[in-house]
Amino acid sequence: MFTPNYHDGVIQHLITDVSADDFNVAVGGQVEIIGWLYQYYNTEPHDQVVNITGGPVKKADIPAATQLFTTDWVVKYMVDNSLGKYWLERHPNSNLKEHLAFLLPSNIELVGDAESVEDLKIIDNAMGSGHILVYAFDVLMQIYSEEGYSSRDAATLILQQNLFGLEIDKRAYQLAYFALMMKARQYNRRALRPGNVEPNVFVFEDTDDISEEFMTQIPNESRDQAADIVERFSNARELGSIIHFDSPEKYDFDELRQNIKAVQVDDLDIFGFQAMQEKLLRVLKIAEVLREHYNVVVTNPPYMNKMDPALKKYVKKYYADYSGDLFSIFIFNNSNLTKRGGYSAFMTPFVWMFIKTYEKLRKYLIEHKKIDSLIQMEYSAFEEATVPINTFVLKNVQTEESGTYLKLSAFKGGMNVQRDRVLDAIADPDIDYLYRTNQANFAKIPGMPIAYWASENLLHDFVVGTSMDKVVDAKVGLQTGNNNLFLRLWFEVPLKNIDFHAKSISNTIDSKAKWFPCNKGGSYRKWYGNYDYVVNWENNGAEVRHFTDEKGKVRSRPQNTDYYFREAITWSDITSGNFSLRYRSLGSIPDHKGMSAFSKNHNLLIMILALLNTPVGDYIFKMLNPTVSLEIGNFKSFPVLVDDRTELQSDKLSGKQVTLSKDDWDSFETSWDFTRHPLLTHIADDNLSHCRSPVG
Repeated sequence: MFTPNYHDGVIQHLITDVSADDFNVAVGGQVEIIGWLYQYYNTEPHDQVVNITGGPVKKADIPAATQLFTTDWVVKYMVDNSLGKYWLERHPNSNLKEHLAFLLPSNIELVGDAESVEDLKIIDNAMGSGHILVYAFDVLMQIYSEEGYSSRDAATLILQQNLFGLEIDKRAYQLAYFALMMKARQYNRRALRPGNVEPNVFVFEDTDDISEEFMTQIPNESRDQAADIVERFSNARELGSIIHFDSPEKYDFDELRQNIKAVQVDDLDIFGFQAMQEKLLRVLKIAEVLREHYNVVVTNPPYMNKMDPALKKYVKKYYADYSGDLFSIFIFNNSNLTKRGGYSAFMTPFVWMFIKTYEKLRKYLIEHKKIDSLIQMEYSAFEEATVPINTFVLKNVQTEESGTYLKLSAFKGGMNVQRDRVLDAIADPDIDYLYRTNQANFAKIPGMPIAYWASENLLHDFVVGTSMDKVVDAKVGLQTGNNNLFLRLWFEVPLKNIDFHAKSISNTIDSKAKWFPCNKGGSYRKWYGNYDYVVNWENNGAEVRHFTDEKGKVRSRPQNTDYYFREAITWSDITSGNFSLRYRSLGSIPDHKGMSAFSKNHNLLIMILALLNTPVGDYIFKMLNPTVSLEIGNFKSFPVLVDDRTELQSDKLSGKQVTLSKDDWDSFETSWDFTRHPLLTHIADDNLSHCRSPVG
């Protein structure tokens, strides 16, 4: 409620800043503007839930936390390469391909079953404001037209037969419903008449308010099945499309519906039976949709790993291997929601391709599904999310056929730039960032990363080489539980209280010092350096070891203490996109952010240091994990080809690099081995007042 002003404010911005095409239904703008408006309506609650609280997302906040509008060209890629390709495989003479602007170049495997368009079932089970379903509507209209249907009949059949949608957010569901009805009205002027046509889109509802008294009114032959559905949907607004059904469980939905309708509701209805009856009938429709299998499943699933206790317990029970995030559960679930030979398409964070949390998901997909195509986007291309994104299509088959992959990591500038590079690859399939590979190759690499750009020679190295974990011992170190309390920069404490020369845990027991050097990782630096921190390890770390929170739970984790104070090679957990390794001399406690590798063979450590600080090392690590966080598991997976000559030569070269880097580090006052600034080196000694090393 406000006074309109056409020269300033929201109306003026809508008129001057938003393209007219965004409102033009003829070019698809009508639906896109609905989705964008809704997302930005949710911006403030989204930021509050995701960025401020930092804790588990509450049930009521899940819609705000997970609602992300899917970029238009990504929607087209997903639908073109799932629904479009599915139809072309069964109708090789179809002209549909001419209308699929984002169909990637690949072989169309012909399938003998010439399925009728009326039999196609497509679902988006996290539909948001309906953008995916609306574009699927357009593709289906092309198919129906080609098959000789009138536009009016086609629009009705699409809503009645083909499209299905599910959502936990009632407002988003209403927008999706509205958008689909407007699409139908575009082709059928009678679409909005009451009872004429209604889309198969639904919003989840909790059934925890359906009383036992009502359930006892349901006839005996259906009561157990009805009670089972009521129990499964008791927390439906939080679980949504991941509600689990036992595979053998069969429901007679027609009989259930009939018997629920048979419950008598008296005129007074003091117990609210009519509302319960209507709700249970609506829930029954959703249960029926969830139990169906589809030719095509396309969605941009919710991204959320901060789950409240109830949700976390549920996913651990039913989806333990895929419970790292809601999106990974959707990938597993939806890939099995498709019929044999069908397609599922997604837009998700690309971390599932590489990090250990999702290794079981990768293994499952590689062994049971086909990654038909995948587009890996530039790290920060999708500005709406704080995570790097990919979009991909799975086919529910096991095959030796190669998939098609696009690597857009080098193209900065946002989603429009990514779109243009995809179109370039479609126009020229020989472009250098388009790859074709058999996904069986991924199994040759430890952890099975989706490293589609790995060359045959590199894959061979993984097969014949020795994995790094058999060469050196890679370990994480101390997690204090409160770095503000237990960590200091070395120059923040009295030097007499620091022991720079401890060689083992036993040395610290007899030491009178409170503080000891701590390897906390630090910024990008090769060969040597980042000797910045000290940690309170007085009396063998007594305070750290017994540090508890307000509830008395021990928060610290002194891991792998046998490796404390040993020489090591070390890297930082956060790599900022570039990997760097450093030599760490005797005397430090490794922190869990300053991950380290150990060996009693000094020359071997230096050789590994030399290998991993090369462009080859950086290239392989970016293949194993292109995120900014390099995990211990990635390090252990690195393949090593070693002989005596390599060790001898690298020892000399790498040792010299360490010496040069140490001299550089020690030439500044931030080093505890600083003696004099290099600019003063050539001034006569009798004219200098020497700055002595704090540790002698």
